Amino acid sequence: MENGDARAAAGFFPIVYEELRRLAAQKMANEAAGHTLQPTALVHEAWMRLGGSEAPPFRSRAHFFGAAAEAMRRILIEHARRRLAAKRGAGVEHVDLDGLHVPYTSEDDDRLLAVNEALERLASVDERKAELVKLRYFVGLNFEEAAAALGIAVPTAKQWWAYARAWLTVEMRSAARR
Repeated sequence: MENGDARAAAGFFPIVYEELRRLAAQKMANEAAGHTLQPTALVHEAWMRLGGSEAPPFRSRAHFFGAAAEAMRRILIEHARRRLAAKRGAGVEHVDLDGLHVPYTSEDDDRLLAVNEALERLASVDERKAELVKLRYFVGLNFEEAAAALGIAVPTAKQWWAYARAWLTVEMRSAARR
């Protein structure tokens, strides 16, 4: 999408917003029982952080999904940090997120923060593999979608995913021992 093409941008955002909602719903459907964060609330907040209908133009679909993945990651991390700062280990509580009551467990917060810290370390070693993790973990893209967004082949995405998962697992175990 070209920077000057306002009509293309106006048509682009509603389409990708709906696609993000679909992907978030798919991702949340695969989460563990008790994890009831509503995908619409997450996507809505990410959409607003990206600028909503006034968002700056994105160079491509991949650029948009990369920005969306980063926005969703930051929202989840901020949410987890606020909850843990307010009350550590409290179990299930209701949290107001833009007027929506969202039950969420402190174990989810701990896991999310650990993944985020390890992901930041991975990004300092291999930024492209970290981007793949963001697209798969925080946006819920499948291998085909993530590979297309990154401009790589699906087998490469699968290899990177295997490497990144192993790297993150080792890093998280190492951090837990510190």
